[in-house]
Amino acid sequence: MARKKQLSKKQFAVINDLFGGELNEEAILAKHKISRRVYIRWLTDNRFEAEFSRRIAAAHRQSELIIAKYAPLAAAKLVQLTESEKEETARKACLNIISLPMLVGKEAGRPVNAGNEDAEDKPQNSMSPEVAGKLLAVLAENSGKNN
Repeated sequence: MARKKQLSKKQFAVINDLFGGELNEEAILAKHKISRRVYIRWLTDNRFEAEFSRRIAAAHRQSELIIAKYAPLAAAKLVQLTESEKEETARKACLNIISLPMLVGKEAGRPVNAGNEDAEDKPQNSMSPEVAGKLLAVLAENSGKNN
């Protein structure tokens, strides 16, 4: 049975620096004494490309986890900002809150109303009448303060 060839130590070192270091691509290549031509050849090598892609996917998963972890805090902050004395800040916060269901649905790769039996009856990016009413009330209240 033929054994799969593994990446060289130098290739692993370059990938580790690309994904874990503070240096940019050019500095990493210089540090490891790798020419641009060799690096380009590595990028077309199936093993190197597979490891590179695996690391990119892992980095994306990690960033999605961080965003998901802090999403409730960010949402709470947006709700607080709807009561800002600055009309423009409150308006932008309301617009961001309104757009959140659309963003969450797109990021999750599913329709916004996924799991909702009435999804076919509603527009794709709608929100509940209760949420819309609350947002309009906040906007109206802020508008009344400024008049």
